[in-house]
This record gives sequence, C-alpha cells and structure tokens, in this order.
Amino acid sequence: MSKDAQMKELGYRPCVGVMLVNTHSKVFVAERLDSRHGNGHTSGFWQMPQGGVDKGEDLQEAALRELAEETGVGADKVTLLGQTREPIRYDLPDELIGKLWKGKYRGQEQVWYCARFLGDDADIDLEAHDPPEFSQWKWIDPERLPDVIVPFKKHVYQAVLEEFRALVFADTP
Repeated sequence: MSKDAQMKELGYRPCVGVMLVNTHSKVFVAERLDSRHGNGHTSGFWQMPQGGVDKGEDLQEAALRELAEETGVGADKVTLLGQTREPIRYDLPDELIGKLWKGKYRGQEQVWYCARFLGDDADIDLEAHDPPEFSQWKWIDPERLPDVIVPFKKHVYQAVLEEFRALVFADTP
C-alpha cells in the first residue's frame, strides 16, 4: 500500500485546545518538555494548551480538563468566551506519522476555546499533572502565535487567532 493510500485510511484524533488570554490581552504559551534536545537547548517552539478528547467526553469539559492538567488553571479561574465555529484539522509531517498516538491518526481535528484568565500568574502550575508536559511558560502578544508554533501547525494558530481576535481584545472583566 502506498504512503498516500495509508494516509487516507488514517483518521484524525479528536482534540480540543484553549487560547488562554489574560486581562492584558496576552496569550498563554508553554514550551513542551519533549521539545528539549539532548544538548539542553530547546527547539524554540511553544504551544497553547491542547489535548485529546476521551470517548464520550463533552468537548467543553475536555477543554477545561486539559487546561487544568497542563497549566493547573481550574475552571473557577476562567470564563469561556467562545469556541471555533468549525473544527480545525492538521496533518502530521510524514516523519511523524505512525510514531504518535500509537500510529492510529494522520493528524488532529481540534475544537478551540477562548478563555479569559481571571487568576494570578501564581495560579499557573505546570506540575499540576504528573508527568508535566511543559518546561516553561509565558504571556505573548496574540499576533506572535503563528511564529512560535511548530511549522506544521502554523495554519491552525492563524485560524484560531483570526476567529478569536475580537474576543482577545474585548473589554476585560
């Protein structure tokens, strides 16, 4: 079977993501622990919280669960502002197909949520989940999002930014 035929047989992993925005209209991004090279240097790629949806799990509940697991930020520290109108898909690069998610998927189909962070920076705890996924985090200008993500997800971050732009810059509580 050709690589193209094999790709077409693989589906997309159901996934949710959260664009966490603080009261200064900055967006939370974190660097994955697995993006560190053996020499101690990092790849320089950052991402917003995201993760898989469990079978039968409500998408909004999955988003809040992933946010809490990856950042320590509970539902009591956010207000959900919106969700993407349509899921956004991306394909893995050829060299990653078959290596992630037990080889079951060609990429992810993501529903994104925009959430206003109501807590303090001290409420962010990257070690809330064992094992942690991220090594460090920061707030960035939303316009920088497409520049910090791995190249194969760039179109996803551009679409999320475009769809949530008005929510990011809306008056804060």
